[in-house]
Amino acid sequence: MSRYIRSQCPGGTFFFTVVTLNRKKILLNTDLRSTLRLAINSVREKYDFKIDAWVMLPDHLHCIWTLPEGDSEYVKRWALIKRKVTQELSDARSNKGEGIIWQRRYWEHKISCDNDYQKHMDYIHYNPVKHGVVKQVKDWRFSSFHRLVRDKVYPLDWGGSYQEQFCNYGE
Repeated sequence: MSRYIRSQCPGGTFFFTVVTLNRKKILLNTDLRSTLRLAINSVREKYDFKIDAWVMLPDHLHCIWTLPEGDSEYVKRWALIKRKVTQELSDARSNKGEGIIWQRRYWEHKISCDNDYQKHMDYIHYNPVKHGVVKQVKDWRFSSFHRLVRDKVYPLDWGGSYQEQFCNYGE
């Protein structure tokens, strides 16, 4: 059996794609979203990290996290988050914390520079348009885009037309 080696970079910034088991369209369920938010907050209390960007679609999510200086334990954080959500929402208990909700693995990418960061930020926020769930980025409410508009990082009308460069990561 091969062993998957995850990137280790203390204090690094990482892009993630996390997918539901068999791509079940369950992530927009109110109870699941609430439970996921509580699990993330609980994990952040013990193992802090910054959420730079986030988007949630029915069967997957993308996000960018920045870890604290000297800390490279995003694997532990994802395991705890997935386990907490699974245990809260199902009777099925899994040693890996995935159970009937999550795919076993997830995609991670170490952000390498400012340009890489911006491309992944744009990809995350354009993702609902890419998947055809909305025509404009501003119309998708399950996204950090709205916070970033308030913070003047993006204009409200950003991403109005199809842009090929936003469609090539992590799915």
